Amino acid sequence: MTRAEPATPVDPRAGVTVVGLDAAGAPPHPALAPVLATAGLVVGAARHLAAVAVPAGADTVTLGPLVPALHRLADTVAAGVPAVVLASGDPGLFGIVRRLRAAGLPLRVVPAVSSVAAAFARAGLPWDGAAVVTAHGRDLQPALNACRALPLVAVLTAPGTGAAELGAGLIGWPRRLLVAEHLGTDAERISEVTPERAATGTWADPHVVLSRTEPEPAEAAAPRASADAVPAPFSAGGMRVDNQPAAAPAGGWALPEVRYAHRDSMITKSEVRALVVARLRPRLGRLVWDVGAGSGSVGIECALLGAAVLAVEQDPEAGATIRANATAHAVTVRLVTGRAPEALAGLPEPDAVFVGGGGADVLAAVVARRPERVVLTLAALDRVAPAVGLLRAAGYRVEGSQLSAARLADLPGGSIRLAATNPVVVLTGERQCPT
Repeated sequence: MTRAEPATPVDPRAGVTVVGLDAAGAPPHPALAPVLATAGLVVGAARHLAAVAVPAGADTVTLGPLVPALHRLADTVAAGVPAVVLASGDPGLFGIVRRLRAAGLPLRVVPAVSSVAAAFARAGLPWDGAAVVTAHGRDLQPALNACRALPLVAVLTAPGTGAAELGAGLIGWPRRLLVAEHLGTDAERISEVTPERAATGTWADPHVVLSRTEPEPAEAAAPRASADAVPAPFSAGGMRVDNQPAAAPAGGWALPEVRYAHRDSMITKSEVRALVVARLRPRLGRLVWDVGAGSGSVGIECALLGAAVLAVEQDPEAGATIRANATAHAVTVRLVTGRAPEALAGLPEPDAVFVGGGGADVLAAVVARRPERVVLTLAALDRVAPAVGLLRAAGYRVEGSQLSAARLADLPGGSIRLAATNPVVVLTGERQCPT
């Protein structure tokens, strides 16, 4: 048996010390003064460099593009000269530590209170069950869809991907936004607003946005789902009780039909639903449309897997059922009551769409929005070829399967038979990148 060599400790004096400056406004960590005193290079944003006493003999690099700073840090470390990088809050939380590690630099990290922790503290909210995402230097859509899907989300923002843009994208979802500007400074401002107010506001950078679910009014006449519904994973405060902000549901998916309220068996059967949900590929950061939602079972299971979901249903009675089922499974499903394809106009762009009802005009309107994936179920064989042709003409690669299941059923005297369910064709269209 080979014995492992003892680890060699990294000497911070010959590497890079990353020091977080407290987002809550507290004085710098006591470790900062001695590392600054010996530093030959200090790197940070202009506001960070102005906030500390940089020794007279040290060189400074004001952060803009990161690559030149990485080169300077690498050269400094190679020369055996200590370097300090100043950052906001906890630099290991969507911060500069990831890039410094990727550059192979030896690091010692001294964190402070992060802007996310400070924002939750200002709001007086626990955040052990919150999801923390970033829109800083990234596409806004995954962060926006996380806010649409989950009850409590913190978003790190940047100019152009901040409270105004998040608010505009959350109009129609029952959310309240807390915008924390200039945390830890004399200009600090904490505002709790609706998405509409956030969209029209002017917000100072940097700021953090907390998105919280606002309970919808109870549906007095909404039908009740079965008592066998999956236990709610959220506490009264909107927090995951299992400490998993976007985990796979503990109760599973492809749930039996008895877990949903539905009428006249108008529900996608669990065997079919398992394949449909797999083909839609729901996850945190994606938006799924459920068109012709019926009971809402497909959309609800996508929401259980972390996706934001928008259900389109023309029947108000079915809409009430969808709301009841979403409540029973403790997920957010935004309901749009109207007839497709007209009801699809103006809706936010989807990543994936399930078409559970409607004709060729609905499918044509869906593919015109160019989602990555389109999944539909067809019971009538004469509709399969036209649907395949429409998808292919729109640039989608099409796969299809016919599913038929036979379920165990009891017979008198203790015998068991197989009871066939109606066969269904499942088509999946995957958008092809232009060549």
